[in-house]
Parts: sequence; C-alpha cells; structure tokens
Amino acid sequence: MVPSTTEQVQQHPVLNNNINVDSSAYQTVKTVPLVIIAPVRDEADLIRLTLDSMVRQTIRPVEWIIVDDGSQDATPDIVREYAEKYDFIRLVQRPDRGFRKVGGGVVAAFKYGVSQIKHQDYQYIAKLDGDMSFGPRYLEMMFDQFANDEKLAAVSGKVFREEDGKKIEEIIIDEHVAGQFKLYRRVAFEQIGGFVEEVLWDGIDVHTARMKGWNTLSFYHPEAILMHHRLMGSSDKNVYRGRLRWGRGIWFMGYHPLYAIASGIFRMREKPFIIGGLLIIAGYLQAAIKNAPRYDNPEFRKHLHQWQLAQIKSLFSKSKTK
Repeated sequence: MVPSTTEQVQQHPVLNNNINVDSSAYQTVKTVPLVIIAPVRDEADLIRLTLDSMVRQTIRPVEWIIVDDGSQDATPDIVREYAEKYDFIRLVQRPDRGFRKVGGGVVAAFKYGVSQIKHQDYQYIAKLDGDMSFGPRYLEMMFDQFANDEKLAAVSGKVFREEDGKKIEEIIIDEHVAGQFKLYRRVAFEQIGGFVEEVLWDGIDVHTARMKGWNTLSFYHPEAILMHHRLMGSSDKNVYRGRLRWGRGIWFMGYHPLYAIASGIFRMREKPFIIGGLLIIAGYLQAAIKNAPRYDNPEFRKHLHQWQLAQIKSLFSKSKTK
C-alpha cells in the first residue's frame, strides 16, 4: 500500500521545514531547501505545462529561477503571469545571443541562474527544461530517494513522450539521470564542479559523480514519470542534426569506440529509426577523423572507459547465459 502524501511528508527529514499554504488548492504545501533553475528560450507553446506541474507539487522549492535566454515569443510574459501568483517563481533575463545554443548555451544560462540565487542556504539544486510535465508527487518521490541513500548525488524519474496516444520511453540506463530534470544534492554538485559548458554536460556530470564515490539514479514509478513534449535532440533545427551533434558530443566526452558504436546501434530503434543511430556513429567518427578536442580530464576518460567496457562485457555475459 502506498502511504498518503501527508504520511510521506511527515516521514521525510528534509520536509519538516517551512510550510506554505496554497490557497488556490486549499492544501498544505511543504517547502524544501531546493533551488530549481530552468533555462528557457522560445517555450511559449509548452512552458505552461511545466509551470502548472510545478505549482501542483505536494512539496515546492524555496526558489525557482526561470532564466529567459533571449526568447522572441511570449515566454517571459507567461512566466511573469505565474510569478505574480506564486512567490517562489522568479524570472531573470539574459541578453539575446540571436540563436538557440544547445548544450553549452543551456549550461551558461543555468550558471547565470546560479549567480542569481537569493536563498543561499539551499541543500539541493536542480536544472529543469521548459518543455516538461510531471505528476504532483514527482518531487516528493525524488526526495524519498535522497532519504533512502545518503550517497545519492542525483536522481530523476524516467522520461517519456506521447506518440499516437501512447507513452514512449526515451530510454536511459538506471545509472544515468535525465538531463531534462536533474536534481542534485548540493554537496555532491559542488564536489564535481557543477556542469561543463559542452553538449554532453549531462553525461559528464553523472560519470564524474560516480568516479568520486557517489551514486546516481533514474527510476521508474507511475507517479515519477517525466513527460517530454519535444523529441529529444530536436530543439536545434531538426532531429537529424541533433543526432550528428550527439555523436560529436560522445567523442568530446571520451567514449570508447566500441561503446560509441554500441550506443549508435542501440539508438537505431528510436525515432528517427535506423538513421538516427547511424548519424550518431557518423558524428563520432567524423570528430575522430578530424581529431576534434576532447574533454581534458584523463582520469575521467580512464574511469569512463573502464565502466563502458564493463557494461559491454556484462551484456555479452548475459547473452551467453540465455
């Protein structure tokens, strides 16, 4: 039997802080020492889904900073509308660079948001995209995971998108954490040095955390689903360009060649079928041929290769036992 929201809130040590009352919903809402930063650009069509999901949470962050990264649509106006009703929401704006810069641009906007934090005694920090929706107990369930594992650095639910009336999972392994809503324990986040301003920032951070002795987790539960309302990798021009960029990104990150090829083959079963995986491999090989720059951390690459080769070995071991 799943305990009630009130019971879970009472059991959780970090939820016994300030209590706010949401008069619009006529329910008691707990505030946790969490700061969420959401870099957004031209999300007017989708950001209400994210805003509505957050204001309906059974627990709330002490501060939610939405960084408008040069939107040309109504995104800032929509955020202001919600900020007038909810005091934990705050809009900050950066000058328009003139284009959407994926990867590094997102992290740069996130870092700008960090510089604007008012509640400096926060214990958790999260990066959230502006095209997501999630159930009212999402944050509550994430904090349950933190309570159960003191070595847990970062956590998320599993990511899905709707397609032809069905929920299709955007597959990530359990040791990875969804970049769309990445929730960190502050001490771990600061220990890894935060996010790097590169395309594969959301892979580098997880492996760095594990290299430093932390655990990372994404898990499935019906009430911990993240709905992504844009096909992953399609925010810049189109998904094909996104898959090539993905391949160049895993080269930069330091993927072992065998794992890079295996990853491309695995992604062939996702949209765009076959071609998407081939483009990932092509992007990786293109970067390798050009001897493109790589993440300058030999210790990290060594740890990454060991982990990746162990994953491949485990996969073959499982196939032999079947």
